[in-house]
Amino acid sequence: MAQPKYKRVVLKLSGEAMAGPDGFGINPQTIAEMVKEIKEVYELGVEIAIVVGGGNIWRGNIGAEMGMERAQADYMGMLATVMNALALQDVLENSEVPTRVLSAIEMRQIAEPYIRRKAIRHLEKERVIIFAAGTGNPYFSTDTLAALRAAEINADVILMAKNNVDGVYDADPKHNSDAIKFDTLSHLDVIAKGLKVMDSTASSLSMDNDIPLIVFNLNEKGNIRRAVLGECIGTTVGGK
Repeated sequence: MAQPKYKRVVLKLSGEAMAGPDGFGINPQTIAEMVKEIKEVYELGVEIAIVVGGGNIWRGNIGAEMGMERAQADYMGMLATVMNALALQDVLENSEVPTRVLSAIEMRQIAEPYIRRKAIRHLEKERVIIFAAGTGNPYFSTDTLAALRAAEINADVILMAKNNVDGVYDADPKHNSDAIKFDTLSHLDVIAKGLKVMDSTASSLSMDNDIPLIVFNLNEKGNIRRAVLGECIGTTVGGK
């Protein structure tokens, strides 16, 4: 059996990824395919923490159009991530993968409150953990959450799974056919060039804590496993 390069990973999934072809809401078939791949990696003995966004249910720009206060809109986004986390947990556990949802906002009836040592203990006990409700504070994205939690649990890498984008480009490849893809970058390159890999706060956190980032296409089957095994896919930011 192939040996994974990374022992403990943070997998960042966008909310849009859970919507699949529908573009909104939660698509059961899409989540089922996602969970198959996560289970493959889990069976390699890799400790997996997942950060999921909420853009398939609520986006901040909708709040802005309504004239809503930014903090209020962000809290609604956090609640959307909890819904996605619970859906993902259910499919994982139906696939016989033990899973815990850890929420930064207390809601004890449906999720455990996030406690760093408890999160690490769950990983050591071979449970997949899903971080929900962002950081618990407005003005911070789920990208920042991924970088923060990766530092807190001493993750080896952040796996940033993108929707139909196979890496980092110097321009948006969907709108510019001449866009050039990068195979490797430093965190400083990402910040200096203003590349839209993750927001600047998340990039700075990853750089300061020397956490590598692999950006790859989630829609190509087997890519999560390939990334964990250390195969050259997508774009690697930071690392050796």
